[in-house]
Amino acid sequence: MSDVPAVSRRLVLGGAVATGAAAVGLGVAASAPALAAPGRPEAAAAEPRRRPGQTSMVNVPYEAHQEVRVGVIGLGNRGFGMTQGWSVVAGCRVTAVCDIRADRAGRVADELVRAGKPRPAEYGGSADAYAQMLLRDDIDLVYIATPWEFHYEQGKAALLAGKHVVVELPIATRLDELWDLVDTSERTRRHLMLAENCSYGRNELAMLKMAHEGLFGEITNGHGGYLHDLRALLFSSTYYTDSWRRLWHTRSTASFYAMHGLAPIAAAMDINRGDRLTTLTATATEPKGLADYRERFVPRDHPSWNETYVNGDLVTCLIETAKGRIIRAEHDVSSPRPYSRINTLAGSRGIFEDYAGVMTSSGGRVYVEPDHGGHTWRAFDSYRKEFDHWLWKKIGDDAANNGGHGGMDYVLQWRTVQLMRAGLVPDIDVYDSAAWCAPVPLSVMSLERKGKPVTVPDFTRGAWVNLRLGLDSRMTEMPPV
Repeated sequence: MSDVPAVSRRLVLGGAVATGAAAVGLGVAASAPALAAPGRPEAAAAEPRRRPGQTSMVNVPYEAHQEVRVGVIGLGNRGFGMTQGWSVVAGCRVTAVCDIRADRAGRVADELVRAGKPRPAEYGGSADAYAQMLLRDDIDLVYIATPWEFHYEQGKAALLAGKHVVVELPIATRLDELWDLVDTSERTRRHLMLAENCSYGRNELAMLKMAHEGLFGEITNGHGGYLHDLRALLFSSTYYTDSWRRLWHTRSTASFYAMHGLAPIAAAMDINRGDRLTTLTATATEPKGLADYRERFVPRDHPSWNETYVNGDLVTCLIETAKGRIIRAEHDVSSPRPYSRINTLAGSRGIFEDYAGVMTSSGGRVYVEPDHGGHTWRAFDSYRKEFDHWLWKKIGDDAANNGGHGGMDYVLQWRTVQLMRAGLVPDIDVYDSAAWCAPVPLSVMSLERKGKPVTVPDFTRGAWVNLRLGLDSRMTEMPPV
């Protein structure tokens, strides 16, 4: 497709992986400024020293598992769907399910049995039922899909119980919590990863390959986010249990959920693999959308009429990297608009833009030199075909039949199980997860300081300087069942 001389990251990486552990485990002592968290502006989150004997989890593989046994915490809309997904991956079995509403656990167990799967153990009925589930010795991986405010506590508890963990977005909402998850992962030698399904999107992975093959030249900037009109769901009495997601808009002004767009851009820029996020500056528009929607569509006896919404409709984070690149990450769930994660990546030789309308079947458009000229966008379809990630070539049909969100969920689940069964290094580790979620508390800090830049911690403690594989993985096979 392209005659552009590849600035191939892979060629560089081939040598770097072998020597890339130079800074790993050194416990670099350089301190970061104190950083705040939502609701606790002065909370200190300086880079903590590692405890004696605590070492990095960079490039640490899973121990090989003949079978991956999954325990699920949280069985609402997301947890229910993902439980079905785990159950259909070869070599994976759901052994336990938990929800504070015990009837949900029973319903999910019934569904698995109807699908011909073994009945999982059921836990529920109390806020600490998950802790009882974590005592089981037939769980290798815990998947957490509860409201955001529970992710940190449950994720840490799962690590301390000796389980690997996959947590829905975000893994935590405070900087001190992010650091604690990093440290707990390092101490327990168990992996914790963000369930960032969009990082496994077909367009996102093709964009990643194009970037690493040099088609965009030197990458200078990217733009991603989560722009999703959730107003109807936020005011629904049944979709978000106890309206937990709407209530976050009464608590803080923050970029709550920009990771879907940020993470693929960060991967394309090799964040934590040769570059890193360094500073963040946030802006927020006035909070108008939710109140306006309530005024027009919500009955006067709805409990939301007692609420005041403080989070801006559009919260934008400008993030600079150590190599001087700029990422614009956005969050907006309270304005009328079509869905978009933006997915824009640009460099010295070209640009890719996703969600560009109906001009292509892939939904994206591209312009790279010397293939293109005349200031005219071209369809992304042929490039996606050429740079299709091996995961989509291998299991794309299965993903279409088994996974939500266009198959991204299944690809994430299949790949996680494969990594664990084959004993490979995770594509997304605890350092990636912490860095991608850090804009939640950092946006609070910056906004409280009238948009002044704040420092992004280096959760790798210096290991970011080394190139290593991540989502740009090399093809491997799922071990036979």
